[in-house]
Amino acid sequence: MIIFYISILTLIASVIGTITGFGISTIMIPVLAIFFPPIEAIFLVSIIHWFGNVWKIVLFRKGFNLRPLLLFGVTGFLTSYLGASISLGSNEEFLLRISGIFLFGYSLFLILQTGFKVPAVNTTALLGRSLSGFFAGVFGIGGAIRSMFLSAFNLPKEVFIATAGAIGLLVDSTRIVTYFAGGAQLSKLLWWGLPFFVAISFIGAKIARHIVDKIPQDKFRTVIAFFLLVVGTKLAIWP
Repeated sequence: MIIFYISILTLIASVIGTITGFGISTIMIPVLAIFFPPIEAIFLVSIIHWFGNVWKIVLFRKGFNLRPLLLFGVTGFLTSYLGASISLGSNEEFLLRISGIFLFGYSLFLILQTGFKVPAVNTTALLGRSLSGFFAGVFGIGGAIRSMFLSAFNLPKEVFIATAGAIGLLVDSTRIVTYFAGGAQLSKLLWWGLPFFVAISFIGAKIARHIVDKIPQDKFRTVIAFFLLVVGTKLAIWP
């Protein structure tokens, strides 16, 4: 029965995570951490998330752009490794609350001040890739931070999602290896269910592809801000 519930959760997370560029971790990890040890939940979701990023690149490949990938991607390797190493033996609740409060405030400001954006400069990209890689490694949740900084560049929605997927793929590759080398494991039941979760994540990404086509470009940033608000509220109240 648990395989069925995780499959439904994967489908919902894949649809929302693809549309927003967050990936599935932001939704799945807080739920799975209730039923599984945190590091096991993070390890499972990181594997599904890796495939989810592949689906984003494949389904939105027309939007692939090398420049934002180079701006955001490389430093994420290092900070993701650092974060994953820390996560193997740390207390995460305080930092999650702080990040939630920050995301809540930023997203609320975006909704109220639709013309505002973080300066689209190289220093913004450096900070964004560093923080998103670190948070992905420590908590398994880096997509919301990455989307916040990517939104500053006001990218076309296909470019936004493809770039988020490519950066996530680089970061996930680093942290999966680090988790595994640090002793992270899955139960036999979760290993058996993993192929189903991966397949369902593709179905979710396909559904999201059709939904994204119907969202006007000028409304896309508002959609991202709304989901940032939801995630920030959740983390601030209950990491």
